[in-house]
Amino acid sequence: MAIEKVVVVDDDPTIRRSLELQLRSKRLAVSLCASISEAERAVAREPFDLMFVDVRLPDGNGTDLLARLSSQPRKPVIVMMTGHGSVESAVTCIRAGAFDYIIKPFSSGQIDVVINKAASFIQALKVNQVLSFQASDQTPLIGESPRIRQLRQLIQKVAPTEATVLIGGENGTGKELVATEIFRASARSAKPFIKVNCAAISENLIESEFFGHEKGAFTGATEKREGRFELADQGTILLDEISEIPSRLQAKLLRVLQEREFERVGGGRSIRVNVRVLATTNRDLATSVERQEFRQDLYYRLNVFPIMVPPLRMRKDDIPALADAFLKRISQRTGLASPTVTPQAMAILMAYDWPGNVRELQNVIERAVILHDPEEGISAAVMAPMFPSVNIEDPANDRITSSTGASLSFPEEVVPLESIEREYIMHALRKAKGNRTHTAQMLGISIRTLRNKLNQLNQESADGD
Repeated sequence: MAIEKVVVVDDDPTIRRSLELQLRSKRLAVSLCASISEAERAVAREPFDLMFVDVRLPDGNGTDLLARLSSQPRKPVIVMMTGHGSVESAVTCIRAGAFDYIIKPFSSGQIDVVINKAASFIQALKVNQVLSFQASDQTPLIGESPRIRQLRQLIQKVAPTEATVLIGGENGTGKELVATEIFRASARSAKPFIKVNCAAISENLIESEFFGHEKGAFTGATEKREGRFELADQGTILLDEISEIPSRLQAKLLRVLQEREFERVGGGRSIRVNVRVLATTNRDLATSVERQEFRQDLYYRLNVFPIMVPPLRMRKDDIPALADAFLKRISQRTGLASPTVTPQAMAILMAYDWPGNVRELQNVIERAVILHDPEEGISAAVMAPMFPSVNIEDPANDRITSSTGASLSFPEEVVPLESIEREYIMHALRKAKGNRTHTAQMLGISIRTLRNKLNQLNQESADGD
């Protein structure tokens, strides 16, 4: 539950005790106050999620406390209580900032309803904050190559408009980052930015994720749930890997794009939204349309303003800047000094074709940071075993080539891949001070895979003895 701490402000001990018992039965922390001054001291000591405040208190009116708390940056949700209910009194409380208003005597069922409503409201605020700040957590587009400069120009042109944008490109090129840049530069930048990974949601759940569902719509739907399009109302929604949505949902998505309305799963009421749509795909949707795998009318609706993100092999001039940015990010995260990359190691990076694009480069840099000797920096000896397609052409002259035909100096000795993997794992384990969970997270593998690797290394060590 989104609520953890509650304060009850009432001069009637019976009311205080009754609410305390009901709230504690829900495993909530409860503080009791008999006056405004007590409540102010309590709130000053610690933050609360929810407050029940009587309208009439010995040292003033509960609405006075409501007014004082309204200016606080992290104010609790406040429910006013009174034994002298009237429409005028309720309106006054709500206008002053109260979340709800209940009349004494109240039943336990009424309190349950209020608590559940408040919990949903608080949770919605928290979710919205997280979703709204997703974009600010990402780095800007990095690079000054001609292709990246052209990409920035397209972003600057389309961002201020309301046009639907279809962002294409290979996996790992940074399509989501381009969408984030469009959102940041748009007129909706202060509104929600909701992301949906269409490839990561099962076919059975994706309609509910998009449009929400009503209570009882299907097994497990114990309460109403808003979908991503509702959360994105007045803002922007990113449909990541749009090509992966099932064909049965494509018609419903088309209706949303055309009419900006939909029904929740299990519901009959049309819900209207004002949402800007951005979509990404790693497939050629035009080809998918020819193969009847994707609706033609939906494709045209999405492809209002197409943008292609270039693969890293077509913008290799940006590799040094990208590597430097990743090194600085790792340094900030770990608190350690950012290591240098030797010219020979950088030559290997420049010779490689990067089928995994920028994401692969980031992973390589992280592995190199774990493996490198702090006194030597990131050398070719550390980097070379990660690239089987970058081979020594002439051992006598220590030349290296890639599948693109580039030939570069390579003075370092090649280390067996098995040795690198062993050192890689053991170094990460030392960094994590023996904590296997943290080690697995650093290596980007599951704890089970790490356990198997360690067992294998231990077995090899025993066989060697």
